[in-house]
Amino acid sequence: MSQERVVIIGASNNPDRYSHRALLLLRQHGHAVVPVHPKLAEIEGIPVVADVALISGPVDTVTMYVGPAISSGLQDRLIALKPRRIIFNPGAENASLVVALQKAGIACEEACTLVLLSTGQF
Repeated sequence: MSQERVVIIGASNNPDRYSHRALLLLRQHGHAVVPVHPKLAEIEGIPVVADVALISGPVDTVTMYVGPAISSGLQDRLIALKPRRIIFNPGAENASLVVALQKAGIACEEACTLVLLSTGQF
C-alpha cells in the first residue's frame, strides 16, 4: 500500500457525513489527508484548509464531496493544484467540470471513495 496525499473537498466534522467517514478510512489506510472546508479549523485533530488555493505541494488525489454549485467555482484552482486524479463521489458529479479537468490532463472518475478503499481499488 502506497501512501497518497488526498485532498477532501467538502470535509466535515459530522461523523454521519460520508466525507468524514472517508477522512477516517483514508487515514486508516495510511494516506495523508488535507481536509478543505471554509469554516472549520480542524477535524479529528487535523488542520483544515479553508480554500483549495492555499494548498501547496504535490497532490495525488482530490475526493469531491460538494455538488456542482460549489465545484464549478473551483475549476481554475483545481487545475492549478494539478492532482493526478479527482474522484467525484455520488452526488458530486459535474460533467462540465470533468471536461475542463480532463483537458488539463487530470484524470477524473465518478466513484465512491469509501467503496474504492474498502475493495482495495483506491
